[in-house]
Amino acid sequence: MTTRRTMLAGGAAGVGLAVTGSMPTLAQVSPGHGKGDGGHPGRPGHGRGITPFPPLQDDPAGLLALPAGFRYAVVTRAGVTKLAGGGLTPDGHDGTAVFSTGRGRYRLIQNHELKAGSELGVPHRPGTVYDEGAVDAGGCTVIATDSRGSNLGEHVAISGTSTNCAGGPTPWGTWLTCEETEDRAGKSWSGNGKSGTYAKDHGYVFEVFHDGRTNPKPIKAFGRYAHEALAIDKSRKHVFLSEDASGPNGLFYRWTAPRGVELGPNLADRLADDAGVLAAMQILLPDGSVLPDVAYLTSAQLGLPFAVTWKPVPDRDAKKTSTRKQLADGEVTRGKKFEGVYGTDEGVYVVNSFAFAEADLPADAVPHDGMVWFYDYKRETIQLVAYFPHQKTAVSGAAAKYDDLVFDGPDNVTVTPWGSLVLAEDGVGASHVLSATPYGPAQAIARNQLNDSEFTGPTFSEDGKVLFVNMQDPGLTFAITGPWEKYLG
Repeated sequence: MTTRRTMLAGGAAGVGLAVTGSMPTLAQVSPGHGKGDGGHPGRPGHGRGITPFPPLQDDPAGLLALPAGFRYAVVTRAGVTKLAGGGLTPDGHDGTAVFSTGRGRYRLIQNHELKAGSELGVPHRPGTVYDEGAVDAGGCTVIATDSRGSNLGEHVAISGTSTNCAGGPTPWGTWLTCEETEDRAGKSWSGNGKSGTYAKDHGYVFEVFHDGRTNPKPIKAFGRYAHEALAIDKSRKHVFLSEDASGPNGLFYRWTAPRGVELGPNLADRLADDAGVLAAMQILLPDGSVLPDVAYLTSAQLGLPFAVTWKPVPDRDAKKTSTRKQLADGEVTRGKKFEGVYGTDEGVYVVNSFAFAEADLPADAVPHDGMVWFYDYKRETIQLVAYFPHQKTAVSGAAAKYDDLVFDGPDNVTVTPWGSLVLAEDGVGASHVLSATPYGPAQAIARNQLNDSEFTGPTFSEDGKVLFVNMQDPGLTFAITGPWEKYLG
């Protein structure tokens, strides 16, 4: 019997990496990247090899190993730096966007991936609260800083949300924060000597502003599920959204605007709860069948374009059944840990962190630690552009050491001002921030020297001077500066 895996291996042998004409270019960053007034397209990819970064050097402070010529400043530290109006910086730093405010100053909008009852949750502030029952839970703060990484103040932008993981910047200069949860109203919670009950359903996307405006209202049109990240295409007609979930594995979604509608500020007020169409990705195999799970693919399929179609979700608000469970196995393409998403003018990158050989992994699928995909808007195809080996196998079952250079578990992704990729690693052993190009090698540009916590929210300032990135535990935001253009330009 020929399995899908066998068929794919045979097909890839015939075309594989020879399909250079269909490979994505790291062309242009989507409008709005790092800018609050509409943004501009990024520079085209240059097509040459990136100059290797110098080796990482140990940090005397024991926090962040960097290459020679680079330095960092700690912008925020959970439980230490202060919030406007009282209280301390919340924990659980995750997805982050940076917006230029002129004269070398920036504002960061930062997610805090926390459930109710957290020790250092996001405090409720008047006008920012979605769910009064979600006390000391997730949300977003806005951090004012500059090219030196100075802390110029931090305030709460949205509170009373839960498990704010990643999200995505908009072309009009706001941030869409994603709740990675499906908790419903009425669910009890407890933690750190506190207890309560959620008063509202969770699992939505919210729009967040860095200029003091607030609108803590869910954008229900985008669906209720364990959201991870998203990107808006340049036409402002589609939103691409990832789901980090298992049992069954999560999906990659596309929301399509109603005819004649173009997305803009205040989405929760612009869009009816049932506006547009939310649909899940179907990767089509050469015989026309649907690839059931991305874990069937290996590095042999690098560069091979697969046609994509989209299957509408019957009940996007998941009133009785989770969205991913409404679609049967075999009619959509699932993936273990759909994570980071980032849009360019030509398409959108999406990451699968890993697909370990667990109970919910298909029997004849391939254990692996990471995949980076590129979906081409015009061609309506998706290609595997980076593949990370399964490190539990590669290191003979042992966890990688904190000083290793073995990479796995890509998570958040961003496109730099020069068109290359930066990935935050969340894998086995050491955690790194990686520089990568499609079909090329990955190299470390930072290593967590403190512990094995993941990096989150990498984002470059529009002027290319600063890479902001977080260490989720113990909750640190770094501003990394140095000769970026020398190695990425």
